[in-house]
Amino acid sequence: MIKKTLYFGNPAYLSLRNAQLVIRLPEIVKNDTLPEHFKQSAEITKPIEDIGIIVLDNKQITITSGLLEALLENNCAVITCDSKSMPTGLMLPLCGNTTQSERFRHQIEASLPLKKQLWQQTIKTKIENQAAILKKCTGKEVRCMNKWATDVKSGDSENQEARAAAYYWKNLFPIEGFTRDRDSIPPNNLLNYGYSILRAIVARSLVASGLLPTLGIHHHNRYNAYCLADDIMEPYRPFVDELVYHIVTGSDNYDVLDKDIKSQLLTIPTLDVVIAGKRSPLMVSVSQTTASLYKCFSGELRKITYPEIG
Repeated sequence: MIKKTLYFGNPAYLSLRNAQLVIRLPEIVKNDTLPEHFKQSAEITKPIEDIGIIVLDNKQITITSGLLEALLENNCAVITCDSKSMPTGLMLPLCGNTTQSERFRHQIEASLPLKKQLWQQTIKTKIENQAAILKKCTGKEVRCMNKWATDVKSGDSENQEARAAAYYWKNLFPIEGFTRDRDSIPPNNLLNYGYSILRAIVARSLVASGLLPTLGIHHHNRYNAYCLADDIMEPYRPFVDELVYHIVTGSDNYDVLDKDIKSQLLTIPTLDVVIAGKRSPLMVSVSQTTASLYKCFSGELRKITYPEIG
């Protein structure tokens, strides 16, 4: 079952009652002129088990410890945002699988050649998906990208990823002054937001698969708590890129992340992808990817199951 993504951009009281998320609005709760029965009927409830991601984007949101505990027990990712409404924090459960220590051991003991082979698969699929999105969105020539995908060696030792990225971004967003950089001009703001949501989806699924999101197969920044999530999300990034492309081409103003743009970016978990020959929501697809990654660590598989552009 696809889990729901809930976004809170206004002041709210969030609590737990009978395994339900209870949503109350301060302007109603604090209004002494309203009868008590009206206040109770104005409450909104959501089953905890149906929630996959919660985004908290307001300084005046109050959330109880009991609710946080219930959300984490149900493997929900809780995202907090900064004053610019950009995702800045991510809370995940410490334990998400019954055979946690065994899975940690397999991950930690993975050999360097295995990790290089997994990174080769990851980058090859990423470039192939980028080429498919570029062709689909712009009709640009992508034979060079397909060639670079074929040329990816173990560990991507010749950095075909960077070569493909330069061509890809130049042609996907032919906007004066645009380069793909977190702090550069729009639509980088849209890409940053979308990737943050994607990162939370992947990190959540890694925990559910009993893996440590900190220990990457390629990324290894000592200050990054989600290196493995950053690795595994790479072939999924083009799905976010396509969504951002359609937002940009369909909007006169995308400089500011307004309510409408955020609502479109929050559909990322439900984006339609093809994995193992079948169509699936992106969030479900990610769970298949992380499950296959563990099987690679344990020696059951030799290849990660990644999505394709359908």
